Amino acid sequence: MDLSQLKPPAGQTRNKKRIGRGMGSGHGKTSGRGMKGQHAISGFSQKRGFEGGQMPLHRRMPKRGFTNIFRTDYAVLNVSRLNDLPGDTFSPEIIKQTAVLKNLKDGLKILGNGDITRPIHVKAHAFTEQAAAKIKAAGGTVEVISVAVAPIKRNKKTPKA
Repeated sequence: MDLSQLKPPAGQTRNKKRIGRGMGSGHGKTSGRGMKGQHAISGFSQKRGFEGGQMPLHRRMPKRGFTNIFRTDYAVLNVSRLNDLPGDTFSPEIIKQTAVLKNLKDGLKILGNGDITRPIHVKAHAFTEQAAAKIKAAGGTVEVISVAVAPIKRNKKTPKA
């Protein structure tokens, strides 16, 4: 048996409903859309969640939480990954060149997952306490780079007096 001999089980497939093919088909004239109304009009489409004019569920539900627009989104790298990479000096530029991380986002943060067996020098924007302790215990050094902060975008409208 091969793929060309496979067939669905009996009764699983059905013929497509052919709409608008004459009165004898049972789906002619109005083609299953009824007589009049917004649903019968050509080109009718409905937004997801539309409830016939009633306030949609997603607008009735309460809003929770917020999104912090000033959050620093770090690209993260574990100590175990640094241990596997060749070389003994690592910075965001070097890590991007080796294609370990494609997008550095707002900065590089080193996490403490895994073990490190050799001394390395690491420059990053942030370190967890565990990561810094593991690098120092292996005889390496840790250097924190300052994160470049984008200017705050303010509304240019002047307040009314």
